[in-house]
Amino acid sequence: MKMTITRARVLAMASGAAAMGALTVPVRAQTLQPLRVGVLAAESAAEVNYAKDLGYFTKAGLDVTVTTMTNTPSIVAAVVAGALDIGYTTIDSVASIHSHNIPLVVIAPATDYIDPATLKTAGVLVRPDSPIRTAKDLKGKTIASPALHSLGTTGASAWIDANGGDSSTVSYVEIPFPAQPAALAQGRVDAIFEVEPFFGAAAKNARVLFNGYSAISKHFLLNLYVTTPNWAKANPDLVNRFAAVIHQTAVWANKNHDLSGAMLAKYTSIPADAIASMVRSHYAEELTAALMQPGIDASAKYNNFATFPASELLLPPAK
Repeated sequence: MKMTITRARVLAMASGAAAMGALTVPVRAQTLQPLRVGVLAAESAAEVNYAKDLGYFTKAGLDVTVTTMTNTPSIVAAVVAGALDIGYTTIDSVASIHSHNIPLVVIAPATDYIDPATLKTAGVLVRPDSPIRTAKDLKGKTIASPALHSLGTTGASAWIDANGGDSSTVSYVEIPFPAQPAALAQGRVDAIFEVEPFFGAAAKNARVLFNGYSAISKHFLLNLYVTTPNWAKANPDLVNRFAAVIHQTAVWANKNHDLSGAMLAKYTSIPADAIASMVRSHYAEELTAALMQPGIDASAKYNNFATFPASELLLPPAK
């Protein structure tokens, strides 16, 4: 999830992030090309760590330094400042950033949403005894999300409007994922939006109102890797090699949940038993404008900016 992103916010953060590059001195063989990548400690951003452990980057001639950060605005700011070469972010983040005229290009996909395969990786829950049964019942209610103006609030609003309710009557409050179940149980909110690994645990003591992001689309990209147009133009070979490794890793991870789960436990705070029982993310194996467009359109609709063709975020085809 992300925080609200504005041009002023990103540029202010970038001024501080510019110094970050001086703090990391990668040790590398002379034959390897250095690459600085920023990610979150989350399953959706774990491909870079998987690829390092599997040796895929080394085989591609890349010496990747991974920097784990706390949120996507910080990652984006570091990329804009030149402290990182490539960064992980979400489709709604990059859409909002583009609407504020901050130049970024998408060079590889991270995870996608697929109904029904990843339907139960996210959803809205209510108390077991709640009278809320339908979208209309959410009129005047309060829903907790880890961030405002994010895919959580966008996905919930889209479901409400698609099922006979009115999202404009719903209030959203910002509460971190781990604290949401307590807020729900105590009656401080009427519903909560959770994702795995929190969703499955919360569902044990709550009732699922709806799952997934299918009101946005049954298949679209959730998360991506971005860089600046100038860096991409100056380093086309590195862009191609990074994208190829991410694709190779996605194919491997989607087929090897046991092995990737062990790696995931090492790089995140998710317990191994939680990983074993949760519905796993699906890593996207293709990057297309068509798969990006639903997330852009929904984010624009519910966050008050003009939508635009997803092709504007992609590198032009090689001549």
